[in-house]
Amino acid sequence: MAGVVAIGAAVAGTVASTVIGANSAKKAERRARSDKNRLIDELEELENTRQQVINPYENVSSLEDMIVDNAGILSNPYKNIGVATKAAEFQAEEADIALANTLDLLASTGASAGGATALAQAALQSKRGIAASLESQEAKNQQLIAAGEENLQTKQMTEAQRIQNAQMSEAQRMQQAEVLGKEFTYGEKERREMQQLNRKQAQITGQAQAEVAARQSKAQAIGAGVGALGNIAGAAISDRRLKKNIKLIGKSNSGLNIYAFEYINKIFGKGKWQGVMSDEVPNNAIIKNFAGIFDGVDYSKIDVEFKQIN
Repeated sequence: MAGVVAIGAAVAGTVASTVIGANSAKKAERRARSDKNRLIDELEELENTRQQVINPYENVSSLEDMIVDNAGILSNPYKNIGVATKAAEFQAEEADIALANTLDLLASTGASAGGATALAQAALQSKRGIAASLESQEAKNQQLIAAGEENLQTKQMTEAQRIQNAQMSEAQRMQQAEVLGKEFTYGEKERREMQQLNRKQAQITGQAQAEVAARQSKAQAIGAGVGALGNIAGAAISDRRLKKNIKLIGKSNSGLNIYAFEYINKIFGKGKWQGVMSDEVPNNAIIKNFAGIFDGVDYSKIDVEFKQIN
């Protein structure tokens, strides 16, 4: 009786230790799984709220409206230049007047025709010199005016082209600055978002690893407890509820049924085993609540060997 009590105490201690270790690992597994799922939701939220891909050239417009046709300000300064006819007309009028006056004088004085003619010719020659001088001055003035107009138009054209080139250059610079600004803003935001995503993914990976580690710890705790139970005076978990593929393979000398079976949960043992069912052995060989609510068998008290057969 004392031996059974000692076995029961050892079993109780082992079971308690196994349960505590398994529960602790299970809680850690649950926490890790919860944190992992929360982080996955946060990662999905980050992915769903990422900025849209932009086209930095979307608002770039054509500058053709700034191109001005400067041909309209050009003209031919020599187009309207003319011959100095005023001087010639003046010359003809003066010659006529001089001749008329001479004839009148000759008629009134009775002078000879030869003297009158000489006088008229001298007067006409004087008038011609004046007319020629006026004509030369007028032609020269026309040339100066035309040259000045040509020079003015050249300068106006040069200035118009300079202003147009400056406007085009500034417009292009502003468009390029806008494009570069959009690219910079997008790139910086994209870099920060990727950092957040990578950091969140690293946290998810860490929690997934913690979950796996906790699950392994739980299995190790249970496995160690089962192993310890099995080493207590030949005891083993033999509750029918923990087994599958149960097949009767013989009887012991005392008439106990011998079965081949597999454990449903592999932490109790992998492969096929030989043993008995705890509900078919004498009471003195049963260990109640050997592993939680499941019974075990003290094989040292029966004539059946508990062993792995495959």
